[in-house]
Amino acid sequence: MSHGSHPLARHEGDSHHDVVPDHFENPGHPPHVLRWADVDPAAARRAERQVAGFFLLSIIGTLAFIVAYFWMDQDAVGTVPGIGAQNLYHLVLGVTMALSLLGIGLGVVHWSKTLMDDHEVTEERHVLASDAETRRGFGDTIAEGLESSQIMRRPLIKYTLGGALGLFALPLGIQLVGSMGPLPRNDLEETFWDKGMRLVTDPDGIPIKAADVSKGSVFHVLPEGINEAEHPLDEKAKASVLLMRLNPDDIQSDKQREWGYEGIVAYSKICTHVGCPVALYEQQTHHLLCPCHQSTFDVTQDCKVIFGPAKRPLPQLKISVDEEGYLTADQGFTEPVGPSYWEREL
Repeated sequence: MSHGSHPLARHEGDSHHDVVPDHFENPGHPPHVLRWADVDPAAARRAERQVAGFFLLSIIGTLAFIVAYFWMDQDAVGTVPGIGAQNLYHLVLGVTMALSLLGIGLGVVHWSKTLMDDHEVTEERHVLASDAETRRGFGDTIAEGLESSQIMRRPLIKYTLGGALGLFALPLGIQLVGSMGPLPRNDLEETFWDKGMRLVTDPDGIPIKAADVSKGSVFHVLPEGINEAEHPLDEKAKASVLLMRLNPDDIQSDKQREWGYEGIVAYSKICTHVGCPVALYEQQTHHLLCPCHQSTFDVTQDCKVIFGPAKRPLPQLKISVDEEGYLTADQGFTEPVGPSYWEREL
């Protein structure tokens, strides 16, 4: 039985053009093309000023970010063409941060394309692991790179780049440090809850009677009147509460039993890890689960942490019933809600 030949098979007499060579000749580098800045000192100075201009743009963007972060009204709203109504505070922070980063990026790219030494290099492939001599040579290469970048010979670029990179770190630090603790207006030690406020459903705002809370049920709760607050969204973020009814015999904490009403207990909905909403309730085990990082709280034991990264229990809201049978707050939270921060113990 005969078989057809493989289309890639070679036969005697095939032309030498079909034979794959063992190696290819190095074609060498293409002819080097000089740039304007290489031959014209005026063009080089112009490119230097352009690079410095980009770095100055970054500096301006960073300073504008800092000014907006500390002094701009966080609730300022305006209409942006093509977008519509926007929170101007967040828009300005985003634009200024973008300018800060864009200025550094454009400056570095323009610098490398117009002023840094421009020459072609060929490097043979080699094993990934470098020997000691190669590693020592790496330091020499870095030193040569600094020299070829001309940064030491062009102080205008050196100082504007240093200013841009140095200032660019400030917004990141401000965001990190400022977000780890409460702002004066958003102090986590104070919420909208106060004595006598009725518990209402979220988002309908319907007052809740104790008789309406059955065992195993869960209500997402807010204080009555919170929509009329000066900053309702901020207040809701701190005042959100979960309301549940347990069998009083299952409650193991005397304080928890005293602060509830006939097995009805109310706890802050804000996880004490990083502030995610604790919204998953397992009726059989009486566990509350935060979906972000799986912190788990035992409702029968004063919402203490039994699993996950959270370090302290969910704060409890003391409740009672008014003359009409509606659930009300006996007082506000007696401890900060949400994630812990370095000022908490102070």
